[in-house]
Amino acid sequence: MKRQFLSAVAALALMGCTQPAADAPSDVATPADAAAVESAPPVVRAPGDDALRASIAMDYTDNLQALYEHFHANPELSLMEVETAARLAAELRALGYEVTEGVGGTGLVAVLPNGEGPTVMMRADMDALPLEEHTDVAYASTVTGIDRRGLESHVMHACAHDTHMTALVGTARQMMERRDDWSGTLVLIGQPAEEIGLGAGMMIEDGLFERFPLPDYNLSFHTFSGIPAGHITFAPGYAMANVDSVDISVHGRGGHGAYPHATKDPVYLSAQIIVALQSLVSRELSPLDPGVITVGAIHAGTKHNIISDGAHLQLTVRSYTDEVREHLLTGIERVAHAQAASYGLTPEEYPEVEVEMPYTPAMYNDPALTARAVSAMRARFGSSFVTEAEPVMGGEDFAQYHRTEAAIPSFMFWVGGTTQERLDDYAARGVAAPSNHSPLFAPDDPQTSITMAIEASTAVAMDLLAKPTEG
Repeated sequence: MKRQFLSAVAALALMGCTQPAADAPSDVATPADAAAVESAPPVVRAPGDDALRASIAMDYTDNLQALYEHFHANPELSLMEVETAARLAAELRALGYEVTEGVGGTGLVAVLPNGEGPTVMMRADMDALPLEEHTDVAYASTVTGIDRRGLESHVMHACAHDTHMTALVGTARQMMERRDDWSGTLVLIGQPAEEIGLGAGMMIEDGLFERFPLPDYNLSFHTFSGIPAGHITFAPGYAMANVDSVDISVHGRGGHGAYPHATKDPVYLSAQIIVALQSLVSRELSPLDPGVITVGAIHAGTKHNIISDGAHLQLTVRSYTDEVREHLLTGIERVAHAQAASYGLTPEEYPEVEVEMPYTPAMYNDPALTARAVSAMRARFGSSFVTEAEPVMGGEDFAQYHRTEAAIPSFMFWVGGTTQERLDDYAARGVAAPSNHSPLFAPDDPQTSITMAIEASTAVAMDLLAKPTEG
């Protein structure tokens, strides 16, 4: 069952790889291909608080469906989420939350003080992707937008951030209506720029944990296409990876392609470096310590018979622990320099290795918080609908909220975004379901995805903020 719902990364390309400084898809984990998804049990949820479930269903019909379709039809790119943030802020303010806008750029923070007790923070990301939508939903995006660098592109919510914002509003309403049943403080944030790995850090740098109540717990969820709608998965401990973008500038001595002996060919040297880099994972890491080095791009030369003076390699590097990350990053420079030396280049000609900062740190689901949250969700839905999955090597900047001096326990879970019927159909045809970051992906049963996320988030928050038992 662990492999049933979430076993691979796309990236994120859910999203190709994240380069934090570019308006390109960030690297988040992608669910397993539909062909690998076993038949899940039908969506018949366990008996729970029928009043809560009924209230969420009514809210979806009366309010949230229209809100979701609005967000989906009106996406905005990373760091450009002006109208999106304004609408989300207005929804939360109308519910009675104290809302502050402009935190970390377009980010917002909504606070609901409700007596003594812990503080729980919930995050929803707001940005969309530079894609032209090719779904068949009636509310498909036809929007184009200008990114922060002045480049125009189509824009689409291909990573379900529209469901995240809608569920945040739904959870906010349920928590407000049930404030007599819990005690503490609820902090809700709308985060910009998750897709480029910058938003969480920007909000923290802008005083998120100084200007507003410091959380005791951080919570979030993500909708994924490869998980059946009506199901939730989670991974305790390391759930997603450190994501580093590395550039290698390889130097050479150019010349005529017919006389390679009179040159130092940077393309040949680049090939040697690419092959040698794989030894860092296969021969220097323990087989029990995951690591990935992928060379995603190589640029060199202008013509068939010209040996160029240089080449440029672009890498994505994945790991879980800080120790493995450091070993891989220092090893990349060591290998690049050693290959250059073996080719007869001087130290002045050695490749230059640059590690892009900031990077996306590994997402660590606090084991104690995970166990408590899973217990609350299983009490709502039953164990067969809340199952453990394997960690993935995609990245998520939600991890930043844990990686502060306060080391706040954090937990992210995954919610299904495609009906089992459609997943079975894809599997029968031997094709993969459209993944997050695909122009073909939108949840085909958004009501189930959104209402289940609301119910799960509310159940976990109510448990963490439960009033002390008298006696």
